[in-house]
Amino acid sequence: MNIALIAHDHKKDDMVVLAKEFAGFLCTCQLMATGTTGGRLQAEVGLRVECMLSGPMGGDLQIGARLAVGQVDAVVFLRDPMTPQPHEPDINALVRACDVHNVPCATNLSGGRLLLQALSRT
Repeated sequence: MNIALIAHDHKKDDMVVLAKEFAGFLCTCQLMATGTTGGRLQAEVGLRVECMLSGPMGGDLQIGARLAVGQVDAVVFLRDPMTPQPHEPDINALVRACDVHNVPCATNLSGGRLLLQALSRT
């Protein structure tokens, strides 16, 4: 299973907590993440993660491109709705690509838990 993990700056700690909670499952998956998030997941959780560029530098678009050709099965994107993002169009494009290609996408911690619980049972 190919899973993309993305977190805005104020949500990166939550992503690390979530990844630790599901480390047993996530270590069986092919993981990709935007730059800083991926680096933290490698260093703090010990997961093997393919790191893309950081989100503002095009990482969201790199993941979206893979999603569009069927190389992403699920996305956990912990978004910070209270902080304006300089790359908001890229964020919207990625979430839209999930909708267009019918790829499950969780955008908050509760949704991420539910999604990873469901995927870990399949």
